[in-house]
Amino acid sequence: MMKNTTMVFLLLCSCMAFAQKMEKEMPKGYELEKMGIPKGKIDTVQYDSKTVGTMRKTLVYTPPGFDKKKKYPVFYLLHGIGGDEKEWFRGASPQNILDNLYAEGKIQPMIVVMPNGRAMKDDRATGNIMAPDKVQAFATFEKDLLNDLIPFIEKKYPTLTDKDNRAIAGLSMGGGQSLNFGLGNLDKFSWVGGFSSAPNTKVPQELVPNIEAAKQKLKLLFISCGDADGLIGFSKRTHDYLYQNVVPHIYYLEAGGHDFKVWKNGLYMFSQFLFKNVDNTSLEQYTVLGTPASSNVRNAKYPQILPDNRVIFKVKAPDAHKVQVDLGKKYDMVKDTAGFWNVTTEVVSRGFHYYSLIIDGVAVVDPASETFYGMGRQASGIEIPYKEGGFYALKDVPHGDIRIKKYFSKATNTWREMYVYTPPGYDKSSEKYPVLYLLHGGGEDQRGWATQGRTDLILDNLIAQQKAKPMIIAMLDGNFYSNGGGVAGFGEPQLRAFENELKNAAIPFIESNFRVETDAKNRALAGLSMGGLQTLYAGIKNTPMFSSLGVFSSGWWANNTKLSDPQYEFMKNNSSTINANLKNFWISMGGKEDIAHQNCQIMMKKFDEMGIKYKYSEYAGGHSWPVWRHDLFEFSQLLFK
Repeated sequence: MMKNTTMVFLLLCSCMAFAQKMEKEMPKGYELEKMGIPKGKIDTVQYDSKTVGTMRKTLVYTPPGFDKKKKYPVFYLLHGIGGDEKEWFRGASPQNILDNLYAEGKIQPMIVVMPNGRAMKDDRATGNIMAPDKVQAFATFEKDLLNDLIPFIEKKYPTLTDKDNRAIAGLSMGGGQSLNFGLGNLDKFSWVGGFSSAPNTKVPQELVPNIEAAKQKLKLLFISCGDADGLIGFSKRTHDYLYQNVVPHIYYLEAGGHDFKVWKNGLYMFSQFLFKNVDNTSLEQYTVLGTPASSNVRNAKYPQILPDNRVIFKVKAPDAHKVQVDLGKKYDMVKDTAGFWNVTTEVVSRGFHYYSLIIDGVAVVDPASETFYGMGRQASGIEIPYKEGGFYALKDVPHGDIRIKKYFSKATNTWREMYVYTPPGYDKSSEKYPVLYLLHGGGEDQRGWATQGRTDLILDNLIAQQKAKPMIIAMLDGNFYSNGGGVAGFGEPQLRAFENELKNAAIPFIESNFRVETDAKNRALAGLSMGGLQTLYAGIKNTPMFSSLGVFSSGWWANNTKLSDPQYEFMKNNSSTINANLKNFWISMGGKEDIAHQNCQIMMKKFDEMGIKYKYSEYAGGHSWPVWRHDLFEFSQLLFK
C-alpha cells in the first residue's frame, strides 16, 4: 500500500445542487422566526402507552402545507437526561429551524415527533434525575417507542411506514438512546443520529454487532459532538470502531461544549440529509474540525487529524521569527495575530510518525504531543488512524505486561536495561514459555518496540485469537558504540559487541529470571533496520541457538556483494547447517520506498546463489513503524509451532 489516503467515510445527498447549498454550520440566529415564509405547526398530543400503563405526551411538528391526503416520512427527535418532550422546543425552537430550511428548499417535507424519552408514570424531569429508576426509564423507552408511540403516530397521521422513511436522533442521553435503538433496530430505522451522545451509549461492538447488516441497511449514520465536550469519548469510540470496520458515517466535530449550540447545529445538519438519495462518498466539506491525535498529551486539542489524514498543527510562539513542522517533509507555519503558528499538511500515511517543531532553527518537541525516543533523541510522535490497524488496537481481551528490567551485564561490565513482555496469565501459571528476542533500529533503544511498536497489544490480540503462541518477548538495548563514539550498532566491532551481549548477558538474564524454555526450538531472534543487521550477524552465526530469525527492513550493505566477503563466506560454508537449524528465516521489506530495499534485494540474490532458504514478504509503507508493527504481527504467528 502506497501513501494511505483512506478517509473517514461521510455521506452526501447525490444531488450536487444540494451539496453546494449545504453549509457546514447553522447561520447565526437561524432558530429565530422569520416573517413572510410558510410555517409548520407544532402541537402537544397524547398517546396510550401500554408499556408504561398511562397516557403520555409528545410534541408533533407537521410541515408547512401539511396535507392529510399525502404521506410523510417521520423523524423522532429525543431529548437529554434533564429534559422532557419540551426540551427541544424550549432550547432550540426546532419549528423555526425546520421552517427556515423548508423555505430555502433544503429539507424534505417530514413529520417530526419529540416525545418524552423517560418511560415511567411520573416522567417529569424533577427530583434526582440520576435516580436508578429514572435512568432505567430511558432504556424502557425503546419498548414504548416501538410498541406504542410509532403505531400511534402511524395511525393518527398520514405517514410512510417503511424503515427508509423513519429516522431517529437525539441529544446527550437522547443521542445514546438514538444510537442504541436505531442501530439495534435496523429493520425499523434507516437514518440514525447521535448529538453529543451520553454514557448510556452502548459500546461499539454491541451497537454494531453485524457490520455488513449496518452497511447494507443504513441510509445515514450521523455522529456529532463539540470539541470541548467532556463526553466526546463516547462519540469518538463509536467513530473509531466504524472507521476501522469501514461503516459509512459522518463524524462531525465542531467548536463547542455540551450545549444547545452544538445540538441545534446537529438538527440543522442532520435534517438536510434525511429522506433523500444518498451516496457513500467521502467529502471533507462537512468537517469543521479535525480529531485530536490519540498521541496528544491529555486535553491537547492540536495536532488534529482531518478525515483525509491531513494534519493541522497549531503552536503558540509569539516571539518566534520562523516556525516549521518537520514530519519527514518540512512545512512552514503561518503566524496569526494571537501569536499562534498554524499549518495544515498534505495527506500523511497511516500509523506512527516522528515529528519535531523547528523554532528559529532549533528542533524541539511539541509540548502538545507525547514524546518518544527516536531519531537519536526525544521527539514528538503522531498516530494517524488506520482502518486496518485493529491488530494493534486496545481491545477487551486478556492483557500481558511490559516489565522494565535493569541488569548488570558481565559482557559490558555495565548496567543495562531491557523491556520484557510477559503474556496474559504469566504470574498465575507454572508453565515455561518460549522467548523472542526483539531488536530496535538505529536512533532508538529498548523502549521502541514497547511504545512505538505496540508489541504488547499486538501479542495480546493474537494470543486471544489463538493465532500466536503465548511467549515472552525480550526487547533489548542494541546500542553499542566504538571507542571513538560514532553511529551505534552498524560496524563490525559494534555487531560483535552485540553478539557478546546477547549470548553472555541478555539470554542468561532472561533464562535466570523468567520461566522460559531454554532450547533452540523455543528461542527466536528478530529486529528492524539496525536490529535486522544484528539479527543477521548474531543469528546466522549462532543458528544452533535459534529456531527462527526475522529480518525487518534490513540487509547486508550493498557493497558486500562478493561471496568471499566474511558474512557471505560463513553462510556459503555453512548453508546446510543454517537451513537445517532454522525453521523460519523470514525477511520483510516496506516496499520499494523502504531505504533498505535495494540492499535486501542484493542480499537475497546472494542467498539464492548459496542455496540459503528463506521466506520474503513486503508490506508497503517505507522504512517506518507502521510496517514494522505489521512485521511483528506476521512473524509472531509463525513462531514456536
